[in-house]
Amino acid sequence: MGNDGGSIPKRRELVREAARLPNTSELKATALESLTHAWTMCPLSDTPLDLSNIVSDWRGRLYNYESVLQCLMPSSSDSALPETQEAEFARTGIKTLKDVIKLNITTRTDEKSRLFATCPVSMKELGPATKAVYVVPCGHVFAEVAMKEISGTEKQCPECSAAFQERDVIPILSTDEAEIEKLANRVDKLKTLGLAHSLKKDKSAGRKKRKADDAKEGGANEEAGEKEKQKKSQKEKNDISSRINNPMTASLTAKVLAEQEERTKRRKMVDNFKKAEAVRSL
Repeated sequence: MGNDGGSIPKRRELVREAARLPNTSELKATALESLTHAWTMCPLSDTPLDLSNIVSDWRGRLYNYESVLQCLMPSSSDSALPETQEAEFARTGIKTLKDVIKLNITTRTDEKSRLFATCPVSMKELGPATKAVYVVPCGHVFAEVAMKEISGTEKQCPECSAAFQERDVIPILSTDEAEIEKLANRVDKLKTLGLAHSLKKDKSAGRKKRKADDAKEGGANEEAGEKEKQKKSQKEKNDISSRINNPMTASLTAKVLAEQEERTKRRKMVDNFKKAEAVRSL
């Protein structure tokens, strides 16, 4: 426009550029940026992660221990958590400290005094460029490549020699859908065993089981009591009918008693259905 040698893009060129889908390199750069943020910032408090005080949940997400503790502890109205932080914490599914593992991360410093996480076996720097895993319940963190070589021969933590199962090697910040589904299946299986992510006993699961058993037992006792009441009612009805001399009056009385018994039976059926729905919702 100003004889500066520049060119003016046409409208169709601008529209075509705006509608263009990102290429592979741009997608990788975006994923790397997101992963770098997850490795360096706590999603609950949006503060830098403290390598000496990090915890992780069943999915391998990283949090500052203080942030999780702050969300779990009841707070007064003066120091209530922001709504965004409460919503983010609700999405994690963390109910108690048994749902997280304290990570034991080996750290080193470079020539610029930068502190970074490293694998104690391969000495590789851990972060978005190196896939890492940790072991439950000890929480030691390793590069995935090094851990695969070790776990192929023995199921003991290289740092503390604690025994572990293959299912208890948790990938950190995995983006693989198959791995995430595998981790979800692991947690579901642990819940059926009455265990939390940390392999500690989950008391809430035990309470739910006891409530279901009590409700089941109560239903059986109530059913037995109902049968006994029906027998007693039938006996009383027969006794009343036998004590009435007038055949027409006796027939009318028996009919009224039968209708009352039918209404009582329907009411009991409705009550039992409501109780069964309440038990299934636990």
